[in-house]
This record gives sequence, structure tokens and C-alpha cells, in this order.
Amino acid sequence: MHSLRAGQPSFGDLNISGGAGTNSLLHARNVTKAFNGIPALKDGQLDLATGSVHALCGGNGAGKSTFLNILTGIIRRDGGTVFLRGEKIDFHSPKQAHSAGIAIIAQELSPIPDMTVAENLFLGREPRQLKYLVDQRRLDRQARELLDRLKFGINPRVRMRDLSIAQAQLVEIAKAISHDASVLIMDEPTSSLGEKETESLFGVIRSFAQRGIGIIYVSHRTSEVFTIADAYTVFRDGRFIEAGRMQDITRRHLLSQIIGRDVKDQFPAIERKPSIPVLEVKNLNRTEKFHDISLTVRQGEILGIYGLVGSGRTEFLTSLFGLDRIDSGHVLIDGKPVQITKTQDAMNHRMMLVTEDRKETGLVLTLSVRDNISLSSLPALSRFGFVKKGTEAKHTRQLVDKFRIKAASTSMEVRFLSGGNQQKVVLARCLETQPRILLLDEPTRGVDAGSKEEIYTFMDEFVGRTNCIIMVSSEVDEIIGMSDRIAVFRKGMLSEIVDNIDLKPADLLHLAS
Repeated sequence: MHSLRAGQPSFGDLNISGGAGTNSLLHARNVTKAFNGIPALKDGQLDLATGSVHALCGGNGAGKSTFLNILTGIIRRDGGTVFLRGEKIDFHSPKQAHSAGIAIIAQELSPIPDMTVAENLFLGREPRQLKYLVDQRRLDRQARELLDRLKFGINPRVRMRDLSIAQAQLVEIAKAISHDASVLIMDEPTSSLGEKETESLFGVIRSFAQRGIGIIYVSHRTSEVFTIADAYTVFRDGRFIEAGRMQDITRRHLLSQIIGRDVKDQFPAIERKPSIPVLEVKNLNRTEKFHDISLTVRQGEILGIYGLVGSGRTEFLTSLFGLDRIDSGHVLIDGKPVQITKTQDAMNHRMMLVTEDRKETGLVLTLSVRDNISLSSLPALSRFGFVKKGTEAKHTRQLVDKFRIKAASTSMEVRFLSGGNQQKVVLARCLETQPRILLLDEPTRGVDAGSKEEIYTFMDEFVGRTNCIIMVSSEVDEIIGMSDRIAVFRKGMLSEIVDNIDLKPADLLHLAS
């Protein structure tokens, strides 16, 4: 194995794929950054080769985002050196980074909702006529040519607010690619994408690498890293840990370097024995979203839902929870028909939903950890309209300990937590309502390997207490690793429900396509 660890002086002299040498495109050493005296990055190191895809790996809080923000001019480093094409750089703004040929696809989307796709793509770079007027026809044509070349299938005239999260992610990717960049940074670019969209994106990445563009690829999905990357670098606790070629390591080795301990198997061994039906859905319909969905979830079972983007998976969950209307069909809990027309109806039947976008719909970012956890169970924590602060604090502390939420205190605003800890706050809030039925939409989206392992353990323990889970996930490994049975959605319809016995990823992709 030709991997390089912290403290090895020969690292900078090696010419591995992604290492420094004659084909080095970007070279960073000993990069540091502290906020209010607290180190966020203690030793950032990376060597990106021309025409390579380099995976930057690490858990939440490892220092990856700080390092990328320095490369893109969002913040300035305190120490260390960064060279681009052999020249020392120190950007004061993102505009300088763009001008030098560094573009980023950020993990957090920032579209302007009331503008069209085309206007978002070329914001500040619109083609003009008569010097001052935007040439709308040329703008739309350029946007369509770009989207068609990338095979993203999105209408450039549609407003951003009318797109799904996955489509908005594709627009963000197209926007970054539209810049004439020599270094392209992709921060969790597939977090909202399905398998089909991910494959299309990988084709784009490979074509860019062939043209000599260097790509820094950040993803918590290790299967993707091994599929697309040539080389890797691991950060942990703000420090460079190891770098090398992907072909020289195993998935277990990479995870152990990211987490800091040996990892045997990310998914718990499935030894469940599902029994009586808890939730039954019969002929459920929602116009233009899904049609004639019938399925049963049993006590002690995780039912996975898999499908391509646009297959109706998320819409099914939100309708089941009362967020959206159901046009026809029946829902039964414990064999008895129930009416769910609003979220309170679902909660009264001990059902809870974890949405796919924790920052938009799962959390109140400006509230504390304590307030977010207790938000859904305030009636049970109150007396005569006043919250019993002692009871609330006790319950919150128990859940923080149970989920191992890393926060300075329960008074800390959740916006300052890592993605993995934010997701655990969402799960803690759900558990506070004492549900029997959990609806999980992309439960580990943008979550690091260590937090994923903890979430999987929680799911396994939850269904072991006579409860059940419906889980939507775009990750084939996750669906197969966690589900007892898998319902495959295709174009708004239920294609098939299969037992998870010797299933291969190709089997699911075939059923969903």
C-alpha cells in the first residue's frame, strides 16, 4: 500500500495520482485556521494532480469545509501555503478564486427561488444587448445547451422554487461547471441525487478529468469515492491523517482512518423477526405524484423504499404523514382504518417523519438543541400553558446522551452543529414523541461515517422494540444493508416488493429503471 501518513517528509516528493510532482495542479501544506482562538484546521494538506479526481475524506468536524473555504477565498488562512499551478495563492474573495479557475459546488444550496433556472445559472454573467439589457433569448439558449450537454433534462425557463431538491442540486452542479475552471470542488454533489442522476454526473466528472481539470470530490458515501476517485486524502480532527491511491486501500481501511478506529461492518447484522402488521396502505393515490400504492409494514421491520428521482418516494411519505393531501385510498394502523389529513393526525397515531432536508424542514436553525428536541412534544412537557423547564431539561439531556450529540451545551444553536449531529437532533425530537412508526426520508444524507453507524444502530434498536420503520434512501448499499424488505417505486407506481435475500445493487436498479 502506497499511502502517506502525517509526519512523513517524503509525501511532497511523491508523484502518485493526486500527489505533488510535475503534474501537480494544486498543492497545500500546513494550512491552519482558528475561530475566536479555537482551531478549526490545524494541518491541512492536499496535492491535486492535473486530470485527477481526488477524494477529500473525513467526518463532520474534520476540517474539510474550513479547508475548502480557504481554497475558494471565502475565508483566509492563518498559516501554511497553497500553490496553484506552481504559483503561491492567497485569495481575499470568492471572486478572486473564480478568476484563478477554482469553482465549487457547495453542499448547501443557495438558489434564488423566484428566478428561473437560466437566470440562476448565469447570475451576474448574463449575455446583454445594447450594453445594459439582458438578452433573455440568448440566456435561455445558453442554459439549455449547458443542461442538454450535461443530460440533466431540466427546463431553463422553470422557476427554481418549482424544482425538486434533486433538480436544484443538478442546477447548482451545472452552475459550477459553467465557469471555465481548472480546479472543480464538489462538496457532497450527489447528496440529493438518485442512482441515475449520479451515473450521469460521474460521466461528466470523467470527461472533465480527461480534459485535464482537477477535481476535489467530497462525499460521505464511500461507495462513490471508490467508484469515481483516483486518489484520496483523509482529515480527522482538523489534521491531515493520510493520503494515497484508491486502488491501494480497502473500504474498511478508509473508514478506520476517517473514524479513528477499526470498523468491522457499517451495517448491523439483520436478525429481526417481523411479526404482525402495524401499518397497512391500500390503493393510495395522489394526482401526478403516485398511483395505487399498497403495502404493509410489520412490527419489528424496516421496509426500504427505493426508486429513481421523481418516482414518488418522498411524496408518498409526506402524504402518509399528512403534509400533503391523499386523493383516495385507505390507511390502517393495527388493522383499524384511520384518517390522516394533517400532521397532528399522524402524530396522534404515534407516527413521525424525518424529512430529507433537515435544514429546510427538519430544524429551526436559530433555536437551541434543547428547543429543537422538545419542539414536537411541548404539550406533554407543559402545564397550564407553561413549559416545565426541569422536565424539558431532563428529557433533553437523556436524548443528547442517547444519541451522543456533540454540543457545547443544550443551549447551543443547532446551526453551529455538524451535519451528523444536526441529524441526530432531528431523530431525538422524533423519539421524544414516543412514536411506533418512523418515516425516514434519506436519514443519513450528508452524514459522516461515524454518525451513520450510530443512526443505523438506533434504527435497529427502534424496530427491536415492537416498532417499525419505512425508510426512503437513494443509497443502494444503505437500502440493502438496513432493510428487511424493499418496495421499489417506478414512475409513481409500486413496481415490486422484494425480500432482502442475496439482493444485488443491479437487481434494484433494474427494477427501478
